[in-house]
Amino acid sequence: MIKQRNIVISHPDTGEEEWEALREPLMTGWLTQGPKVEAFEKAFAQRHGVKYAFATTSCTTALHLILTALGIGPGDEVIVPAFTWVSTANVVLYCGATPVFVDVDRITFNIDVKQISKKLSNRTKAILPVHLFGLCADIDAIAEIAPGIPIIEDAACASGSGYKGRSAGSLGIAAAFSFHPRKSITTGEGGMVTTNNEELAQKVNSLRNHGASISEEERHQGFEPYRLPDFNLLGFNYRMTDLQGAVGIVQLSKLDGFIENRQKWANFYTQELADLSWLRTPSVPRGYHHGWQAYVCYIEESKSPMSRNEIMKTLYTKGIHTRPGTHAVHMLGLYTQKFGFTPDHFPGSRDCDRYSMAIPLHNRMTAEDYEYVVMAIKEVG
Repeated sequence: MIKQRNIVISHPDTGEEEWEALREPLMTGWLTQGPKVEAFEKAFAQRHGVKYAFATTSCTTALHLILTALGIGPGDEVIVPAFTWVSTANVVLYCGATPVFVDVDRITFNIDVKQISKKLSNRTKAILPVHLFGLCADIDAIAEIAPGIPIIEDAACASGSGYKGRSAGSLGIAAAFSFHPRKSITTGEGGMVTTNNEELAQKVNSLRNHGASISEEERHQGFEPYRLPDFNLLGFNYRMTDLQGAVGIVQLSKLDGFIENRQKWANFYTQELADLSWLRTPSVPRGYHHGWQAYVCYIEESKSPMSRNEIMKTLYTKGIHTRPGTHAVHMLGLYTQKFGFTPDHFPGSRDCDRYSMAIPLHNRMTAEDYEYVVMAIKEVG
C-alpha cells in the first residue's frame, strides 16, 4: 500500500548556512543595501558572464528599472509573450507604454519567434521575451527578425540557464531575474538586473536608489559627513537589503548543484512518463541549458482519460500538488477590459493556459517522492 504523502509543487532549499549568513548583518547593524548586496551582485555577475549586476526588491522592479532606464514611455510599444506571469506585461503599463502581445509556441511555452515580425511597428522600442520555466527564448532568432531593437530578457525563471554557450542574463541589452521562493535560488523576495551596457548600468544603479547621484555606500564611507546626494532623475526605492544579500550569496554558491539535481530528476520524469500518449513532457532544443525552475507538462485532452483540471484534482487527493504552468495574460480581467481581448486572440497561449500542468520538482524532494509522483500520474490512465 502506498503511503499518503504531501509533495508540494516547490520548496526553497535553505538551512543552517543561510541562517548563519544572517548573523553578520544583524550583528553589525548594516541591514539595508550594503556590503552583502555588493558581494552578491559581483558573484551573480561573474556566474552569468556580465559586467554589471544590480540587486532589487523583485524581478518586477528589475524589469521596471530597465524599461525606465531605456526611456520607454507613453506612445511606445514593447513586445511581450501572451503566456507569462502578469508582471511581464504590467511593467510596460507602469511606464505608460503599450504591451503588444505575441503568441507562444505550445512546445517550448516561449514566444513564437515567427509571429514577432507581424507585431513590429515604428513605435516598437523593445522586445521582452521570457525564458519560461528555465528554458531560454531563441534570442538569436529574435535579434535577426528585429535588428537594432533592444532585447530585454525576462529571466525570472532562468538563474543558471544557458543558450548556445552563453548564460541567461547576457543575451540582450539587459535582463531581470527573480529570487522568489519558487525559483531555483531565493532571497525571499528579490530580483537582479544584469547588463553589459555601462550607460544603462549607471542609470539602473541610480534609479533603484531614488535617482541619487551617489550610492549609500559612497555617502556613508566618505569623509564628508555633510554630503547628501543630488537627485537628477525621478527614481524609486527598489533596493535589496543586506539580509537578503547575505542569503543570496549562500544560495548562489549552491545554484549549479541545485540545477544538476533538478536535471537528474527532470530526466527521470521524461523517461518514466514517455509512454503516456496524453501527456507531453518538456523538451530541450540542442544547444540550450535548461535551468529547470519548473517541470511543466502539456495535457493532450483529446487523448486523456480526463481533463487537465480533473487530473490535477485527482493528484491532489493523493497528496501531490500541481499548478497550471502560468497564465495567458490576454485572458486576465485587466487586459480583456483594457484591450478587448478574447481567448481566441492568442490560441497558443490560451491552450497553454488551459492544458499546462507543472508537477513537483525541487531540491527538497526524495527519490521516493519522484517515484510516487510518477506512479500516481500513470494511475490516471
